Formats: sequence, C-alpha cells, structure tokens
Amino acid sequence: MGETLVRAAYSTNVKERRDSSTCLFDARGRTLCQAMHIPMHLGSLMGVVEHVTARHPMDEIRAGDVFLGNDAYTGGGTHLPDIVMIEPIVVDGGVVAWATNIAHHADFVDRGHAHIYQEGLRIPPVRLYREGVLQQDVLDLILLNCQVPRERLNDLRAQMAANRQGIQRFQSLCAKYGTALVLAASDALLDATERMTRAGIATIPEGVYTFEDRFDTDEMPEEKLFKTRVEVKGGEIFLHFESPPQVRAGLNLVWTGLLATVYYAVKTLVGPDIPANAGAFRPVHVSAPEGTMLNCVAPAAVNARTETCQRVVDLIHGALAPAIPDRIIAACNGACAMGTFSGVNPRTGAYYVYLETIGGGFGARATKDGLDGVHVHVTNTSNLPVEALEAEYPLVVERYALVDDSGGPGTWRGGMGIVREVRAEDHDCHAFVHSARRRSAPWGLFGGHDGAPARIEYGPDVEPAVRARAILRPGQKVAIITPGAGGYGDPRARDRALVARDLADGVISPAVARDTYGIRD
Repeated sequence: MGETLVRAAYSTNVKERRDSSTCLFDARGRTLCQAMHIPMHLGSLMGVVEHVTARHPMDEIRAGDVFLGNDAYTGGGTHLPDIVMIEPIVVDGGVVAWATNIAHHADFVDRGHAHIYQEGLRIPPVRLYREGVLQQDVLDLILLNCQVPRERLNDLRAQMAANRQGIQRFQSLCAKYGTALVLAASDALLDATERMTRAGIATIPEGVYTFEDRFDTDEMPEEKLFKTRVEVKGGEIFLHFESPPQVRAGLNLVWTGLLATVYYAVKTLVGPDIPANAGAFRPVHVSAPEGTMLNCVAPAAVNARTETCQRVVDLIHGALAPAIPDRIIAACNGACAMGTFSGVNPRTGAYYVYLETIGGGFGARATKDGLDGVHVHVTNTSNLPVEALEAEYPLVVERYALVDDSGGPGTWRGGMGIVREVRAEDHDCHAFVHSARRRSAPWGLFGGHDGAPARIEYGPDVEPAVRARAILRPGQKVAIITPGAGGYGDPRARDRALVARDLADGVISPAVARDTYGIRD
C-alpha cells in the first residue's frame, strides 16, 4: 500500500520525499500493521476509525464508501496538511477491517498560526465516495480551499489507489484462508506483540526516572521547559509529561500525536523489531495535563507539531539513559527544520508550494558514531533531490552540504547537520523557515559534548523575518542550517586514528582536533 501511494503520487512531497503512510486497522479500530514510513503519522491515523463510526453508524457503511478527514480534533489528524483517507474492507457483507492512508498535502501556506482556524480547511470525516460513487460536491468544496488544486486532486487519486490495493489483498487473504482464520490470526498477532513488548520492558531496571529539556523555535520569543517522569514496573511503563500551557503558535501537540511519539520512542528501546501494532501499546501508559503544549485542546494551532514531538523523544531517551546506557543514543538533532517556499512560478504563471523538512545529525551511540545528515525519530521523510526541486520550482539550491564541526565530540562523535541554501529566481517568494534547537543544543551523554544548534541565515538585503516569515525578492536567498547531534563518552578516549580520519575528511577542524581531542600533530 505504501509503495503504491508513493509511486502513484503527483506532488514532489509524496512522490519524492515520501511524506505519507499507510496502515490497516481491524473492525474495532485496533492497529494491525503500519508501513515503514513516518512514525508520527500513526498519530494521524490512530482513532480515525472511531471518528468515522461516531459520525456514520456501522449499519449505514457499505462497500465502496470512502471517508476523508484532516482535523486534529475531530478528523483523526494531527495537523491539517495531513489528509487521511479510510475505506472499509467488506467480506460477505460485513466490515472486517479498514484500509487507511495519509498523505501530507503541501498546500495551506502563507497563514497565521495563532489558532487552528488560521491553518487551513478543517475536514471532519466526510464521505468522499458513497458505494463507489464520487461525491463531486464534497471534492469541489475541498479543492476550492486549496492553493494548488491540481496536486491535491492527483495525490487524492494516489491515496485511493493505495487503499484499493490494501482492500484487494486483504480480501484475497480471506478468500484463501477463510475470514475467521484471518481475523483469529490478527488477534494472535496483537497478543504476541504485547508479550514481546512486555518482555522488552522487563529488561529495563525497575524504578522512576526523570528528565527535563528546553524547547525553542523561531515561532516563539521565549524558551519552554518540558519534563517527564518515567516509571518502569511489573513489565509495564508509565510516562507522565509536564509542559507549559498551549501557545498561540503551531507548536502544540494533540493527544494522539503524543501517543504516537511515545510508542515510537519506547519501541526503539525495548525492541526495534517488534511489530508496529496495537499489541505494543497495551503495556505503555501515558498521561499529560489537558490544555498544555503536549496535550492541547481545541482551538490550539498544531501545524509544526513535529518540532514538539522530537523533544518528547529526547525526554524519554534522556530519562532512561542511566538505566540502559548501552541502548540510549545521545540527543539527535531534536528538530524538524522546515522551509516552505511559495509564490507564482514565472515560467508557468501558476501558484506553487515547495515544502522541505531537512534532516540533521543522529546521536552518537555506545559503540559507533552518529549518522550525518539524516531524518531522525518521528520524521522519516526523504531528501528532495536538487534536480527535482529546480525542475519543478523557480528556485535554485546554491549550497547543500554537511556542516563541519556540528557533531558533538565524544568517544563516539555525533552526526553532522546539513546546510541547504535556496535562492528565489525571477519572482517574489514567501518563505516560512523555522527550526527548533536554535538556542538549546542537542545534548551529549556520559561526557560527550553537545551538538551544534540550528541557524537560519538570510542573504544581504532580505527584510528581517517576523516569526519565521520573510519575503525573498528575485536573487535573494536563505540558508537553513540544521542542528548536529550529541557525542557519546569522553572525547579524550576517542581513538587517534578516528580523529585523524575526521580531520582528513573535513568533519572536524584542526582546532577541534587540538582543543577537544588533544591531538596536535
């Protein structure tokens, strides 16, 4: 299903960057399996069956009904660009499962983020198809509110194709083995996953662990402090989060988004190979006060909630570092550095939107260096190739490189961040560019040093950005410099040959080799 969606997609954000996910749910709305795409998207899909059936009773749902939504509070989403499509899998006249998918529609741009009403069209679960018949008026309403409707229409068609693939394959399983056996196997899979998860949690020493971290972005003038308390007891794990009241910026996180992030972070520690389904969720208990940044309520804005999710992972890893030091990595870049560029393409006269979330450093590990220039944790999108970008948009990438000295020194070095410099060509371009970890830095572990923070550097004569927004006139540019990652262990214990290699490769400067690693020759 996931590969069908990517291969059939029209927009660069899906066909190139793979900003999409697919999932199967059973008839009760329990997650059966999720494609290896975006962990955060589980939050956009989790609960969507309940949202649909709350508005559309099961006895009124037929084969060929397709529901669509995006609202973070009523539609099963976590921010409005993520449009969820869900269709029942019907066998012998009854709903036995649900095929679902999500695609990030890079469309709602040049907007405010004081509250969700500014962030785009809110879509509760509505029927896009009724028994296989397109509801044209519903589609027209959605496309009228989109800035690049041609992209939306064709990506929605790709989403239809992905669900159709899942439905046909699931129905063929039922035809081959019998529906009762397939459903029994689904239950057994969830139970087996629960046992695996409990066994993994049991490898963490029981106790209570706490951690706190700072959170800052270009959208807020002040830093915020997030805290977590993690208790491991009896093969289960309990996580409580404290954060400031929700803010008038698109940085708040809805409950399902918090759950998806926690489930991901726990899975990385207790069993990366454990299947991603509802059985893994049973021994994991999460709490956070309502109305806060980590559990917001309507009408809080949520557009850039992934920045906040990254800090949730840092909190969990930081808390459990003393308990399982061999399994915890130093802090990754801890951001979801994003640039959204939009305007009228002078080559075509059509409006365009270019969205990119840019990777950074991956934290150093107990036995090896961190990876350079990758997406981490809940963001798992791909790089948009320069060739594809420049062919599609009136933009030029002047620089795309790893950032020297951005990985935190340590016995094992943190990964390096990325610099991506974009120039506007022959038109005025609206740029919305922001990143977390501008003032705080990705922390090192056990004597490892912090990674370098993020920077946003505008070219000469660009008017100062206001809350991460600026206008690039023809020929003007902006450089997005993403954070590196923390190092692991005392830098003085790093092998001289590794330091020499880093120096030769330009990963570190002679000054770092001398002052941090103590190598002068």
